[in-house]
Parts: sequence; structure tokens; C-alpha cells
Amino acid sequence: MQYFTLQELYRSQTAAARGIDNTPSLYALQNLTALVDNVLDPLRATWHRPITVTSGYRCPQLNRIVGGSATSQHTKGEAADITATPSTPQDNYQLGRLIAQLGDFDQLIFEDTGRNDLLPLWIHVSYKRLGFNRREIRKHVKGTGPIYPLVNKHQLGL
Repeated sequence: MQYFTLQELYRSQTAAARGIDNTPSLYALQNLTALVDNVLDPLRATWHRPITVTSGYRCPQLNRIVGGSATSQHTKGEAADITATPSTPQDNYQLGRLIAQLGDFDQLIFEDTGRNDLLPLWIHVSYKRLGFNRREIRKHVKGTGPIYPLVNKHQLGL
């Protein structure tokens, strides 16, 4: 771990404000470590600018409060929501594009674009320490509910 700490991947103002213990299990900590080592640190080393983790591990109670999916990879320590720092949709797009270029990830989601484009407010990225990483790229358009259409690399100019 060169650029990120485990604590920044499970700290939560929402959990703290509600008295929720969001401490991950050993299994989730191992997954978070793999996410940092295989995705986030290589990304930061290539990006050459700060990256902010806006959400990482979520205990099941916190995940329910924030409206996360019951099967969210956040609850396993396999996912993080990140933004470029400073955060602009254009920078976040470039950050997501770089993740797609760099290599191994399970899901990459361009989140809450607000319209049918790839200019996200944040990026969701996941990595499976155990099992197959699908390298699946999706987008979520705000207001469309739980619909996450697939994005192909040609749409990213790759």
C-alpha cells in the first residue's frame, strides 16, 4: 500500500454519525488490501494526482442506510467509489478510462452521469481477490433506477 490506507477505505461519516461500527472483518480487510494493491495504487501511480475514496467498505447496516444493493461488493470489501481530486466529470471520465486501460478489475461503473453520456460524478471500481474478475464496464444514468447498461471499450476510445 503506497497511496491509500485501509482506514480511508472503511471510514464513514454516516456510520460515525449514527453510532454504527463499520469495522471490516478480516476477510473484508484482505479484499480491501487486494483492491488497493491491484487497482487503486497502480491507478494512482499512473494518474500522478490525488484520488479521493468517497465510499469503500460498508457493513450491511450502513449499506442499507445509503441505499446500496443487497449484493453490493462494498459489503465484501471488494469495491470503492472514487473521484479525481479535484473532481470534475471530465476528470472522472479520464480516471475511469485509465482503469479500463490498466488491467484487472471486476466492475467499473461510470456513476450518476445525469444524462446519457460517460461523464460521471464518481467512479465505482471493484476487484475480486478470489475468483474471476469480469472486466465489466457499465454506466448509470441518474434517474433510471437500477439499470446499468454495458459500455464497450470503443465507447471509451480504447
